[in-house]
Amino acid sequence: MNYWLVKTEPETFSWDDLVRDKKTTWDGVRNFRARSNLKKMAKGDLVFIYHTGDEKAIIGLAKVTREAFPDPNDGNWAAVELAPQKKLKRPVTLTEVKSNKRLSTMALVRIARLSVQPVSTDEFDELLKMSETK
Repeated sequence: MNYWLVKTEPETFSWDDLVRDKKTTWDGVRNFRARSNLKKMAKGDLVFIYHTGDEKAIIGLAKVTREAFPDPNDGNWAAVELAPQKKLKRPVTLTEVKSNKRLSTMALVRIARLSVQPVSTDEFDELLKMSETK
């Protein structure tokens, strides 16, 4: 299993929208590196949902339910289908991520603008642990 992080503007599509809809096509990605990451996602992989904008925090955990397929709006790009798994006990903010030495090499810190990012097993475990504590 692999782990990922995807970014979304909550005013456009939020964690609550994903929960309400029960699944979504994660499309509209227009960056070559992010597209490559979408194509690497496998059914069952877990994906952190990160709210950009004022929140700047990891909110919840989704699962890949359909592997990469052509973006419905532009077949030259890729999309995946995601379904919500669970809302984190508490959001993990970007400030917290940046201040945690165990996460210093995480893509969210190093390549901040990338909208679809890999997350290592150690990073995944650390983020979950952070979400459980105050």
